Amino acid sequence: MKSLYIHIPFCKQKCLYCDFNSYSNADKLINDYVIALKKEIQSYSFNAYKTIYFGGGTPSYIDEKSIVEILKCIDYKKAEEITIEVNPGTVTKEKLKSYIDNGINRLSIGLQATQDSILKEIGRIHTLGDFEKTYNMAREVGFKNISVDLMFGLPNQTLKDVDESLDFIIKINPEHVSCYSLILHENIFNNLPEDEEEREMYYLIIEKLKEAGYEHYEISNFAKPGYESKHNLVYWNQGEYVGAGAGASSYIDNKRYTNVANINKYIANYEDRTIEEVQANDDKEREYIILKLRLIDGIDIKEMNEKFNINVCEKYKEQIEKMEKLELLECNDKNIRLTKKGLDLANIVWEEFV
Repeated sequence: MKSLYIHIPFCKQKCLYCDFNSYSNADKLINDYVIALKKEIQSYSFNAYKTIYFGGGTPSYIDEKSIVEILKCIDYKKAEEITIEVNPGTVTKEKLKSYIDNGINRLSIGLQATQDSILKEIGRIHTLGDFEKTYNMAREVGFKNISVDLMFGLPNQTLKDVDESLDFIIKINPEHVSCYSLILHENIFNNLPEDEEEREMYYLIIEKLKEAGYEHYEISNFAKPGYESKHNLVYWNQGEYVGAGAGASSYIDNKRYTNVANINKYIANYEDRTIEEVQANDDKEREYIILKLRLIDGIDIKEMNEKFNINVCEKYKEQIEKMEKLELLECNDKNIRLTKKGLDLANIVWEEFV
């Protein structure tokens, strides 16, 4: 069974660092966009999905009735996991209750940092108090699977700031934590931490979350046992998925499609999509290696050999040995995975298999 990603590109305010296909001041397009989105979802031959994920943008920014209408386009009750991204200050208790009453069983809430001054500097619309109110409301209405986003390497952020944010997260005890380093596509911030301090932040995150009972299962993701993101694991295990909405991507039958990104063009023709790639078997193998190496357990050698009818250790012997000599990969009879040093320099490893 495939997974479904649903893109909601609307925001109250676009964060300064955001490079996603998202827009503020576009509220007048929401109704027409939802109509086009429902038509696209209904146009596919798949009526049930393993996982469903509302991403953005800020999905919680639009009316909850629209979210429910979108879900009712498919047999959503068969999904194992339905996630919606939520920003503090964009939900009420009634909206959260509507989500849970209509099958949404996982929230991803953007915290990013606990220092209001840092949140303001990166263009977030919420305060720590707003986050706490949203998180508490989610628990009160019955959400038992909540993921919290934390960012590091932010302007004027210190190791102490990250430590304080971690203490707060550990205290409120969400089931899942995603931790992302700030990636800038333009030089828009001053006073960013030095590379060495940014790496110390990452090591601190790994250490403290492990001590608190979280399993580090993917480069940027930590979960209590059994609460790994089922939807994201579909991506990392090279599973098939449909991407609905402006700019969303799909992966079906070894082909990658991308929908037109412009909202107006999408509303005018939701079927306007481009085939980005038709994968040959070698391309699929190499992509599989890169995706699986994002996971802390890495590549299951037996599983990959059976999937592609190859001997991965022989076929990619040169690349594997080169990365082992650099102490970026470690291999045993069962797995090929990144070392601690490899987690820092994963791009170098991935480039070997491109």
